[in-house]
Amino acid sequence: MEPVGRRREIAAVRQLIDRVLAGSGGHLVLTGPPGSGKSTLARWAEQAATERGLRVHRLALTGSRADSAGSRLLRELAALAERPALPADAGPEEIDALFTAAVEGPPRLLVIDDLDADEEAGSPDTGGRSPVPVPAPHIAPGTPLAEAVRLFAGLAPHLATGATGVLATTTQPTGLSPELRLGGLAESELRALVGDLPAEAVHAVRLASAGLPGPALAAAQQLAAADGREDPLTYLALAAPSRASFLDPDTQLIRLLEAADARPLPPRTRARVLARLARELLSDPTDTRRPALIEEALGLARLSGRPGVVAEVLDSALHALWDPAATHHRLETAAEIVAQARLAGDIVSERRGLMWRFTALMELGDLTAAEAALTSYARTGELTGDAETTVVVTARQSMLATIRGRFDEADALAAEVEALGQRAGLPDARRLTGSLRGSIAALRGDWEDTVAPWQALDRRLPGHFFAATAARALAETGRLVEAELELERLLPRVLTGSGPRWMGAVADLAVVASRSRSADRAVRLRAALTPYRGRLVVWGGANTVTGRVDHYLGLLSTRLGDLDRAVTDFDAAEAWASRNGALPWLAGTLAARADALLARRGEGDDVRARDDQERARSIAERLGMQGLLTALTPAGDEWRLVRVDGGWLLEAGHESARLSDIRGLGYLRSLLAAPGHDIPALDLVAGGHGLRAPDGDPVLDPTALMRYRQRIQQLDEELDAADRGGDVDRARDVQRERNAIVAELRRASGLGGRVRVIGAEAERARVSATRALWAAVKRIEGAAPLAGAHLRASLRSGRTFSYRPAAGGPSRWRV
Repeated sequence: MEPVGRRREIAAVRQLIDRVLAGSGGHLVLTGPPGSGKSTLARWAEQAATERGLRVHRLALTGSRADSAGSRLLRELAALAERPALPADAGPEEIDALFTAAVEGPPRLLVIDDLDADEEAGSPDTGGRSPVPVPAPHIAPGTPLAEAVRLFAGLAPHLATGATGVLATTTQPTGLSPELRLGGLAESELRALVGDLPAEAVHAVRLASAGLPGPALAAAQQLAAADGREDPLTYLALAAPSRASFLDPDTQLIRLLEAADARPLPPRTRARVLARLARELLSDPTDTRRPALIEEALGLARLSGRPGVVAEVLDSALHALWDPAATHHRLETAAEIVAQARLAGDIVSERRGLMWRFTALMELGDLTAAEAALTSYARTGELTGDAETTVVVTARQSMLATIRGRFDEADALAAEVEALGQRAGLPDARRLTGSLRGSIAALRGDWEDTVAPWQALDRRLPGHFFAATAARALAETGRLVEAELELERLLPRVLTGSGPRWMGAVADLAVVASRSRSADRAVRLRAALTPYRGRLVVWGGANTVTGRVDHYLGLLSTRLGDLDRAVTDFDAAEAWASRNGALPWLAGTLAARADALLARRGEGDDVRARDDQERARSIAERLGMQGLLTALTPAGDEWRLVRVDGGWLLEAGHESARLSDIRGLGYLRSLLAAPGHDIPALDLVAGGHGLRAPDGDPVLDPTALMRYRQRIQQLDEELDAADRGGDVDRARDVQRERNAIVAELRRASGLGGRVRVIGAEAERARVSATRALWAAVKRIEGAAPLAGAHLRASLRSGRTFSYRPAAGGPSRWRV
C-alpha cells in the first residue's frame, strides 16, 4: 500500500526506478524530522522496485560510536563491488575507483536509510579525504553527517554511468539535488492514516503531532486507549510525551497545551494543564507567564482536594520556577510531593519527589543524605520497571564517581548511560553522556576540545548561559583575551538571570574574572555568589556538580587582594572536600590556597603554601589531572605576574617586585598567558577607551551588503510561507539563517547602521597598545632587571602582538 499523503514523493521514487530500468541511474534524497515517514517511504520503494524486477540492496550504516557512517558507507560499497575494504588512510583516487566499481552491474536500487544516523556520535575517521567538498554550507564540517554527505556527493556523479539508483534518507537537508523534504500531513490525510476517529480527535492529533505520521499514529493509539472518556485535545495535552530534551522546547506540545487552556475545563484538569504548560515554558527564558500559571495551577490543585494532582503540580512548579536561592524550599516541597503522592498511590510522582530531594541535598553539600535519597529513588523505580529511572540513577552515580576522582569508573558509567538512554528512547541521552564525560575531561585538564561544543550549544539554546562555560574553557586553555570579551558580554545577562544553569554559569564566569584585568567584574560576581557560601555548584538536576561555592569565592577574593577572606573561603572548601573524599576538588582548592598564601606572605604562610602544593601535586599525579600538574610546576621553573592588592606582584627567579597598576601590565599578562600566539592589537585592547575610527576600509563592501539585505527579504517571505503552512522545521531553519545574517550585519555596522570601518581603528589600537606595553616593560626593568631584559627580548609588537620566549626565561608563567 502506498504511504498516505506522499504523492509527490511516490512519483519521484517511481521516476528514479524508471531511470534505472532504462539503464540510466541517479539518486533521490528524502529528508525530514523523525517520524515524518522517511523509512516507510524507503520500505515502499524497496517493494515497488522488487515488483518491477530490480535488485534491491539496503546499505546498513548503523554501528558503534567509533565507526562513523562515512566509513561504514565505504565498507558497504566495497562489499557490494566485491572488493576488499579500503584502508583507513585511503586517498581520493582509491575512493573514486571504489565508486566506479560499486555502480557497475545489473539494474539495481541501493537504499540508504538514515544517512545521518549517528550525526552526534563523534568525529569522523575519514573526514577530509573525499575528492568532493561538502555541498551544503549549513552542515557543520567535520561532523559524521558532513563526512557521509561528502562521500555520497562523490558517489552521485558515478551513478549516471551505470544502471544503479540510490535512495537515501536523512534528518537534515544535505543540499544534494534532487532532494525532497517531508513535512506534516493535512487533517484530511491524517484521517486516512489514523482510521475511524471523530473530526475533533483528528484535529487534536494534528496539533499533537504537527501532522508527522509517526507521532500522529502514537497519538491516535493514546486516544483509542482513552476510550472517548475525555476531550481528545485535553487528553493528549496531558498524556502526550514531551519530545523535548532538557531546555530544548517541544513547540507542538506547548501549542497543544495552550489550545487546551483555552477550553472550559474542570478545576483539577485545568490545574494539570497550566502546570504542564509552565514546566514546558522553562525552555524559553524570555517567557514571563510561568509564575502566574503556577500560582493559578497550585491554587486549583489544592482546592480540588486530590493529592495526586497536588503532587503533580508541585513537581511542575519546581521545574518551572527554578530559583537558585530556594534550596530549602525545594527540600520542603520534595517532602510534600512524596507525602501527597503516597496518599494518592502515585508512584511516579513519589519518584519525582525523591529526585528533587536528592538534588536539594546535593546543593546543600550533604552527600551522605543525597546518596540515601538516590537509593530510595532507584528502589521506587524498580517497583515500576521504569527504564528512565535506571538512566537517571546511573548518570548520578557517574557524577558522584567523578567528584571522588574515580574517573575510569565514572567514564564506564557514562557509557552505560548512553546505551541505556538510547534503548529507553530518551531524547537527550547523548547530551547527558556528553555532560558527564565533559566533567571528567575538565577535571583532568582536557579543556581544548570543549570550546566549540559549548559555543554550538549556546547558539542552539540561547538564553541558558552555555556561553559561560565556553568562556571558562577559553580561559583554561590560555585564550584569556577571548575569555575576557565573553565575560564582558555575558555578565549583565547572567547577573540578572536565574534558572537551572545559573549557579554553574556564575561559577564559570568567576574563574574567568579571577584572571581578568577588570576588578569590577570580580566584585560583582563575588556579591552574586556570597549568599550561596557553603553550597555546592549544582547544575540543573545534579547531573553536573562543579565544586563548592567557597572555592570560587576564594578565587575572586584572591583576585581582589582580599587575601584573608580568600584563605578563609579556601579553608572551608578544603575541609568539605577532605571530609567527603572529593579528591579532585581538594587538589584544586589546595593549589589555589597556596597561591593566596604566597601572595599574603604572613607568618607561616610560605610553609603552609608548600604543604598545600605538595598535597595537591600528589593527588593530581595519582588521578592523572594533567592540567593541575602543569599549573603546579616547581617554583624554580616558573615566573609569576599576578594581581595583588590593586597592583601586581612579579616573581621571576630571585627577583621580586610590587608594581602599581598600569594598562600595559594587563596587556603583558594576556601575552604571557598565550606564548607563541599572535594577538591582534584590536583584540589586545578590547574594552579600552577612544578606539573609534572615522575613516578606513569598510568591513563589508556595498555589493555584499546589498546581497545580504536581498537574502533577508527572501528569508522573510519564506518564513511567512512556512508559518502559513505550519511547517515548524522549515520555519526554524529559515529563522536560524536569518539570525546569522543579521548578526553579521550588526558586526559590520556602526552607529545608525553605517558601515563600520577598520583601518583607523586598528592603527589606533596598535599605537595605544605599543606605548602601554613598552612602558610596562620599562617599569619592570627598573624593578627587576633580569626579568625586564627577558621580556624586552621576547615581546613583539605591531598590528599583532606576541610573547615568544627568548633564552634565560622561565619554563612557564603563572598569570
